[in-house]
Amino acid sequence: MTATTALTAQNTLGVSDIHHVPSNFVSKQIDACFDDIGVDVVKIVQVMVATSGAQLLPNEAVTNLREQLLPLTTILTPNIPEARLLLKNDGVETPEIKSVDDIVDMAESLVQCGPDYVLIKGGHLPFDRNYTVSHDPNERRFVIDVLLRRGSTSNVMLYKSVYSTSKNTHGTGCSLACTYSRPAACLIDWSSTVTAAIASNLALGHEMPQAVEKACRYVEAGIMTSRDLGRGSGPINHFHSLAVVGEEQGFQTTVRMERWDE
Repeated sequence: MTATTALTAQNTLGVSDIHHVPSNFVSKQIDACFDDIGVDVVKIVQVMVATSGAQLLPNEAVTNLREQLLPLTTILTPNIPEARLLLKNDGVETPEIKSVDDIVDMAESLVQCGPDYVLIKGGHLPFDRNYTVSHDPNERRFVIDVLLRRGSTSNVMLYKSVYSTSKNTHGTGCSLACTYSRPAACLIDWSSTVTAAIASNLALGHEMPQAVEKACRYVEAGIMTSRDLGRGSGPINHFHSLAVVGEEQGFQTTVRMERWDE
């Protein structure tokens, strides 16, 4: 179930306009979801930084999010630019990232804002085979997402994925993860596919490390099996584990296929 807060006019090349939904109607959408089907996980998508690097969320809104929502959050899933913005808003300056340890340091600072877990998505900084940030496109081998639990700085989990040159990465973050609040899980995300996958796995009863692992593999497969669509950044293939059979008999049946990301 979805409560839509804004409608966008967009394609693979970018967003041309945004129509904000009145807040009282957003409340009605949320109430309708809770009153009927019920909620196990709440996913909040908040776009803070554009692909170009421009800040989209006003500083006042960033402050409200950090002070009011993060203490209620189970897992926060920013990418590196968004993590920098949150820490800057909290008065914490971050140095240039050169290694995985630098990303871990950012996660340790962010978890002090209140969330139970912080997952920093490393897609913006591919690494070479020596685990240092690669500035040479020919040396980029993999990306690393860092998961840290509050109160357990020694329990850092790294999720490594093969670096892909595909331009079809639209919605990867939102599909992978999101932030969620108690008593139901509440996820706050800045993009989309990753968060959706984490939220779904949490709702199915998986523990956080396993939910993140499955989400990372799901998105990785979606990028690897994507097809070019439009002239810009196309979507990942969300249906890489499904197939349609029976077309010759005049009917179609969607079946679940064996998935390599499980």
